[in-house]
Amino acid sequence: MIPRYYIVAESEHELQNPISEEKLLVLGKTLALDRSSRVLDVASGRGGPALLLAGTYGCSVDGIEIEPAFQAVAHEHAHERELSELVSFRLGDASGIDLAPSAYDAALCLGATFVYGGLAETVAALATSVKPGGYVAVGEPYWRRLPLPADYDERNELFTTLDGTVTVFETEGLPVVSVIASSEDDWDRYETLHWRSVAGWLAANPDDPEAEEIRSRSERHKRSYLRFGRDYMGWAIFVGWKRPI
Repeated sequence: MIPRYYIVAESEHELQNPISEEKLLVLGKTLALDRSSRVLDVASGRGGPALLLAGTYGCSVDGIEIEPAFQAVAHEHAHERELSELVSFRLGDASGIDLAPSAYDAALCLGATFVYGGLAETVAALATSVKPGGYVAVGEPYWRRLPLPADYDERNELFTTLDGTVTVFETEGLPVVSVIASSEDDWDRYETLHWRSVAGWLAANPDDPEAEEIRSRSERHKRSYLRFGRDYMGWAIFVGWKRPI
């Protein structure tokens, strides 16, 4: 299950990663999505990318999401936007679901490689579900520069550099054909919306038994982002191509 902090902090996020709608539409073009395309979206969250891509390109999207609160919002938004015939959001842990081989034109995992235990494992798992000639798109943090400060809380995360991330894809046999990177503005929108959401929730729920833990976690994330994250951590969607047989 997703820690409650993220349910609170991302309660207003349409996109739960430091990326913009414009860049997701670039992703759709890169994936050559159209009405005939079938897309897998692992860790589909509140449904933002799936709904945007389906609504713009007419593709069908099968989402898998482990957090019931996020899945419920995704279903609600699909109904509101009259996209329920194009998108589905299955509740479950994707790592325990057998994906049909070569069933999709594209497979996405945006910001959630922890589902499979890491980047290489995610690329390998998604590649099996994609048709030859299709694409695997993974959103992943990377280090902008090294070494990392000794007091940076995120320094032990198992990320690598931009070049190292591309190497992981290519080691798994998928040449990277596109990198769609987040800007500082993308990061600021994403991070500061956490601050606003948590502040509003705390004001409305001062006596919640988890209020102090959520307050403390929010403050740690905020200070870490301001001191280090803006300078050291990047994020991008890496698109790998599954060569035709």
